[in-house]
Amino acid sequence: MNRHAPVWRKSSYSGEESSSTCVEVAVLEATIGVRDSKDPDGPHLRLTRSAFAALLSEIKSGDR
Repeated sequence: MNRHAPVWRKSSYSGEESSSTCVEVAVLEATIGVRDSKDPDGPHLRLTRSAFAALLSEIKSGDR
């Protein structure tokens, strides 16, 4: 086991494992990674902590 491998976490709001709209997040060194839970080996976004906080704030506000 790679002790430096990121630990990806899915939101508790995701519901069932078979849900098609899940994302996972992980701390990746100085950034936050975001990926599609259906494609764990696929590409992922890397956001600064401030950009990730802004994204969460936007999502929680419901403004789109």
